[in-house]
Amino acid sequence: MAQENSATTAGEVVLEQEAPRSQGWWWVIIHFCQRNPMGAVSGVMIIVIVAVAILAPWVATHHPTDEANFRALRQEPSAAHWMGTDDIGRDLYSRVVHGARISLFVALVAVVVGDFLGAAWGVAAGYIGGRFDIYSQRFLELMMSFPTLILAMILVLAMGAGVWTVIVAIGITRIPIAVRVIRSVTLSVKEYAYVDAAQAIGASSTRVMVQHIAPQCVAPWLVLATAHLGSVIILEASLGFLGVGVPLPTATWGNMLGGPVAAGLIPRWWMVIFPGLAITITVLAFNLFGDSIRDALDPKLRGRT
Repeated sequence: MAQENSATTAGEVVLEQEAPRSQGWWWVIIHFCQRNPMGAVSGVMIIVIVAVAILAPWVATHHPTDEANFRALRQEPSAAHWMGTDDIGRDLYSRVVHGARISLFVALVAVVVGDFLGAAWGVAAGYIGGRFDIYSQRFLELMMSFPTLILAMILVLAMGAGVWTVIVAIGITRIPIAVRVIRSVTLSVKEYAYVDAAQAIGASSTRVMVQHIAPQCVAPWLVLATAHLGSVIILEASLGFLGVGVPLPTATWGNMLGGPVAAGLIPRWWMVIFPGLAITITVLAFNLFGDSIRDALDPKLRGRT
């Protein structure tokens, strides 16, 4: 009887383990939300923000680059203008909504491209080693000696203004961090037995890096990318505030904050509060979601500072 009970218990455990696997991604999402309620909340916030950005032409009440309307100059929030108007009479709510498109697009593309290039570089440096690794580290140390904002400004000023210029500049600033993180993972993974086995049967270095090492770097890369999204949004806003980001009249959260200052005007409270809140809420959502992803992929890190 004891053997039958133990066999039954073991069978139930196997069924419980196999059931979630058969349910696919929906079970993974539900389990993630149950274990990380803050991650679920921040994920919903991100979905709402992205939806607003995608649906901006239908959500906004005015065109973001309308010509100056001096009869609506610097009006406070009202039924006609929910977030008031800016220093030349444009609807601030519409500009904040459309600004989400540019800010999120710049952040997403810059992070994906920059972190992907950094990851590829990190895998190569960690696996190949030797002089390539040494020279790579010295070059990255040179890049990291510049403050991130200063380096991005130098690159934008050298390449000229534009959305893609800002994306390239910000993406380059992400590379050194990605290289160092993924390189450290590669140094650990390349000592595994299956990597030695692949080398023993004659697998090329490229095949070992692509098929055996790179898959082990996916989880750290996801954590790094989600962490970078919030900081990149702040960096893009800082460039816009300083007047070296995406050029006017394109609406971005950064140039909405810096436009009145650049014109020598004192901005009214609503011209600062609403773009600032958009940046704060978005960055907070991405940071919380990134922390939840980190905890889910590596529970050992939960609770550490």
